[in-house]
Amino acid sequence: MIRSKTQIQTLFTLTLFLLSSQPVLAGVARDWNEVLLDAIRVDEARATVHARNLYHTSAAMYDAWCVFEYDCTGVFYTAKHPSNDVSSDRNTAISYAAYRLLKWRFTPSVGAAETLPALDNLMQTLNYDISITDTESDSAAAIGNRIAQLIIDLGMTDGANEVDNYANLNYSPINDPLIPDLPGNPDISDPNRWQPLALEYFEGQSGVITDEYPEFLSPEWGYVTPFSLQASDITTHQRDGITYHVFKDPGAPPYIGGIGDADYKAGFEQVVQFSSYLDPSDGVMIDISPASRGNNDLGTNNGSGRVLNPVTGQPYAPQIVPAGDYYRVLAEFWADGPDSETPPGHWFTILNTVTDHPLFDKRLQGEGPVLDDLEWEVKSYLILGGTMHDAAIAAWSVKGWYDYIRPVSAIRYMCGQGQSSDPNAASYDEDGISLIPGTIELITPDTIQPGGIHQFLAGLGNGNLGKIAVKAWQGPDFIIDPATSVAGVGWILCDNWWPYQRPSFVTPPFAGYVSGHSVFSRAAAEVMTAMTGSEYFPGGMSDFYAEQNEFLVFEEGPSVDVVLQWATYQDASDETSLSRIYGGIHPTADDIPGRFMGFEIGQQAFAHAMTYFRGTQPVMPRQVPFNPWFISLMILAAILLTTAQSSKLSNQ
Repeated sequence: MIRSKTQIQTLFTLTLFLLSSQPVLAGVARDWNEVLLDAIRVDEARATVHARNLYHTSAAMYDAWCVFEYDCTGVFYTAKHPSNDVSSDRNTAISYAAYRLLKWRFTPSVGAAETLPALDNLMQTLNYDISITDTESDSAAAIGNRIAQLIIDLGMTDGANEVDNYANLNYSPINDPLIPDLPGNPDISDPNRWQPLALEYFEGQSGVITDEYPEFLSPEWGYVTPFSLQASDITTHQRDGITYHVFKDPGAPPYIGGIGDADYKAGFEQVVQFSSYLDPSDGVMIDISPASRGNNDLGTNNGSGRVLNPVTGQPYAPQIVPAGDYYRVLAEFWADGPDSETPPGHWFTILNTVTDHPLFDKRLQGEGPVLDDLEWEVKSYLILGGTMHDAAIAAWSVKGWYDYIRPVSAIRYMCGQGQSSDPNAASYDEDGISLIPGTIELITPDTIQPGGIHQFLAGLGNGNLGKIAVKAWQGPDFIIDPATSVAGVGWILCDNWWPYQRPSFVTPPFAGYVSGHSVFSRAAAEVMTAMTGSEYFPGGMSDFYAEQNEFLVFEEGPSVDVVLQWATYQDASDETSLSRIYGGIHPTADDIPGRFMGFEIGQQAFAHAMTYFRGTQPVMPRQVPFNPWFISLMILAAILLTTAQSSKLSNQ
């Protein structure tokens, strides 16, 4: 059985929820967040665009909540309005704001036939009249409509090019496309730059199949208006007469034939090595519990787990499974490819799961009073939404400028050049791949003999002598039926190396450096820690159950039940980053700088969000409409404060 990513995330939510018989309490913001996540799942897989949708929708709902609260500041809409029934008016304003914004954003969606009726149905379920389009009065519905229209209008000028469906304005790839179905990479001109792919067909996130591979996603996203990122975070670069804004610039990646040549080769060679670990039948067994994995220092994979669960005071129970099963589940669970809510939406799913946990108290930063469901939702969604938006802007600003190559292109290129380890052996070239016994080897007359490790790679007339063989996941050609077949690991021509991905996807349509997963996930981990007041998941652990021979999509598996487990949000984030190496999508050079970027972005975004909650965020005068009632209230408050101060002085 093949599970969709939607089913996967549903199971992830149920894993913790079923620990309690208590009903999950939720406000109306949760309803709109869930319908947005569903809309993303049937739309194109555009992480940047959907990070923006999540942020803008979260801000719209927060602003509609803040309208009726006088010690907070709105993000986009900063007016205040009186109410005789705050609870009812908040729900109404939030619903109209979210509905109008999502209706606008997802009308052009490839999944509009599913999404638009779902939006209407939610309004009907909540007993709201969708024919109310008033934006002028001070009714709660009009306030919600007004907030939505303000964000829609601002979205037309925020640098995302929404008016032209987010199309690129100036970028064009320097390399001709790679055709993964054919051997090697003969047409690449610059092995340090991104290379598009030419596929027989491309299956997008929504399941829509096209005969064209998408263009580079959002290479100019550094011009999009951020949430908390500042002008001081920008480094400006120029190429071909085009100026690029790069946020949190991590510096250049390693280049073959240039600075970092050895790191370039080592990084992509590691991707090949990790591919060789995807065999559940190799007999390698490992403990994947928090007792053995996680607890890394920032930017490293040096952790060896934790002795005790700090919540229960008990040791984490070992979970011994085949390593190949764990790595395959890891790669697919965090892939966020077709059928998912993309990486930023995945972290909203995790936030909702945490919120539902019976041991979780809705206390901002883990202290102070317990917030009601709606206040927790609008504040936590704004924090995470703003963070994911900034992570997308920063990561894709780096991707657009550095325009860095992906593993499938780099590995095939190096192997096409030959080997760079032995000048006296066949196929030597300085730009070739390094030979690693047992993983990357030359095909020789000895190795193709009967019983030799490369006996099936000799080729017609022994034409493959001197070529490079790699021990790796054998690829989609070895899968007859994904529901019943396993490609396994074996010796293949490096010219045919394939990432652990489906043949209709292969690798994401944008540059590798830096890893978006690393930036998104570390930023999310930082704000989850800050907003909950604990680095640990509720109960000291969260998990996801991958059922034997039911979970994997690319091939059958896992061969046993596998339960992914994380003690902390940072542990989950680091596992996300590693999953992209096992999946053949990133080398370490893409990953580690992304973790550092996410660390900074998460902390900066959280601090920025708190200024709105405290009402200390400066308000631009043009954003505040004249409100006589509010002005009168402020005058009255000033009079009362002055009277109280005078009375106090007279009594001293």
